[in-house]
Amino acid sequence: MSADARSGVTPRRPPPMAPMGKARYRVMMTLVLVGLTLLAGRIVDLHVFDRPFLQGQGDARTLRTDTIPAHRGMITDRHGEPLAISTPVVTLWANPQDLPVDDIQRLMLARALGQELETLNERIARYAEREFMYLRRRLTPEAAQRVLDLRIPGVHAREEYKRYYPAGEVTAQLLGVTNIDDIGQEGLELAYQAHLAGVPGKRRVLKDRRGRLVRDLALLQEAQPGGDLTLALDQRLQYMAYRELKAAVAEHDADGGIVVMLDARSGEVLAMANQPSYNPNNRAGLDPQGLRNRAIVDIYEPGSVMKPLAMAAMLETGEVPADTVVDTAPGWMVIDRFTIKDIRNYGELSLAGILEKSSNIGMSKLALRLDDPVVPATYRAVGLGQSPGTGFPGEAAGSIPAPARWSSSQWAALSYGYGLSVSALQLASAYTAIANDGRRLPPSLLKLGQAPAGEQAIDAGVARRVLGMMDQVVEPGTGARRALVPGYRVAGKTGTVRKTDAGGYQQKAYRSLFVGIAPVSDPRIVTVVMIDHPRGESYYGGAVAAPVFSRVAGNALRLLDVPPDAREPES
Repeated sequence: MSADARSGVTPRRPPPMAPMGKARYRVMMTLVLVGLTLLAGRIVDLHVFDRPFLQGQGDARTLRTDTIPAHRGMITDRHGEPLAISTPVVTLWANPQDLPVDDIQRLMLARALGQELETLNERIARYAEREFMYLRRRLTPEAAQRVLDLRIPGVHAREEYKRYYPAGEVTAQLLGVTNIDDIGQEGLELAYQAHLAGVPGKRRVLKDRRGRLVRDLALLQEAQPGGDLTLALDQRLQYMAYRELKAAVAEHDADGGIVVMLDARSGEVLAMANQPSYNPNNRAGLDPQGLRNRAIVDIYEPGSVMKPLAMAAMLETGEVPADTVVDTAPGWMVIDRFTIKDIRNYGELSLAGILEKSSNIGMSKLALRLDDPVVPATYRAVGLGQSPGTGFPGEAAGSIPAPARWSSSQWAALSYGYGLSVSALQLASAYTAIANDGRRLPPSLLKLGQAPAGEQAIDAGVARRVLGMMDQVVEPGTGARRALVPGYRVAGKTGTVRKTDAGGYQQKAYRSLFVGIAPVSDPRIVTVVMIDHPRGESYYGGAVAAPVFSRVAGNALRLLDVPPDAREPES
């Protein structure tokens, strides 16, 4: 029993609702029900009909497809020693709109990046309307982590790779360089970009609104590393050749120089050194002249180093007997109003004597005996006037004048190395024909599985005879005596040629050359040395280029473990 009943008090009932109140109540309930119905409908609409759209919008704000950088292929020498490798680095970037405006945080960021606060603020202001800007590229992982540890909003990291060249300036022009995006720009890095470059991978990740990684969701595509490249180069010979070339250029105060060494049995490039050079790992203050691989892309008149090849052409005709003697007196002659001179009057010279004394008169008289221009035909047969076919960017083809332009003076000039242009690589390749019984081997920058067959450019007997003449050129007492290599027989030829410019031949500006084959008994290397514009006491090839050949070839033969073949001393 309730308390009101026990007390005898009758409870009061609420008064009946007035008709107007009932109407208002019904309206309010109707509105609530309509609102709930609309809300339920909207929920159904969003979850059923608009779900794909909303899902896409949400994913667009949180799901990202990140690129996985691909490792660039390694370049090695013929023995597997690394010449170009890729190392992991970190690039820091930022969303300028998320960076704090607080000066203290910006100062901390600037110091960690190694920048001035004013410089950083200027860059942020310049990119204020964008959502991306680089802070620093290619930092070491340790240096990047020091910046990330500051936990400054808007700063993010991206993994990349950076190219590193262990040999530095020693192989710079041959290998070339990559740009900041690891794309080949020069040399073999450019020539084999498609082979060396990998295929980037992809991954699906979840990020927050500030772009920070929350979770890896899925690997969409694995990164495919680039292919490796094995060069014919022997790093030991390359270091040695570069060292000797650099010392010679400094000694003679020259503009530059080249050393090219080919394997006489395969045509592979064992060494290719250039001066001047540069450090590809630090390109600050880089001189563009140092980028050029002069051994392949530069051409010049070769001068007297062409005489053995011209002699081979003449002997092949059968019109110049092996016992021919040429009277070179009085040491000069006039052809087509052009005066040709020797250094002195050598009188009567044998064919070997013409090469030993490097007589322009002797070569000219032999050339003018022939009815047909056989010399340029032989030059073409040994690969001159055409691309070497190495695939190196910008490789020079050189030039040989067209037959319609030949005159008696041009016939003569071609026989002693003027009137045509060649590269150092072409010259070395041409001499593989002398070293291989007349078979010319195309040059190769890549290591070969087996030696190519080559092309028979010169008669085998003629090639051996010319090799014997060149053997006599490099003897004690000759102008090429400084090319002698203790313990080995060397066949070679000196050359000294005047430089040209837009106005013609320069005064007192020369190139000093030497081409050598060693050892004579079983040729293993063909080497070309060129010193550009030596300013020392002498500029002749026998005095400037021949000593470089002696040191380079001597060291190379010992490193290659080639047995000595020196002549037995005469009794």
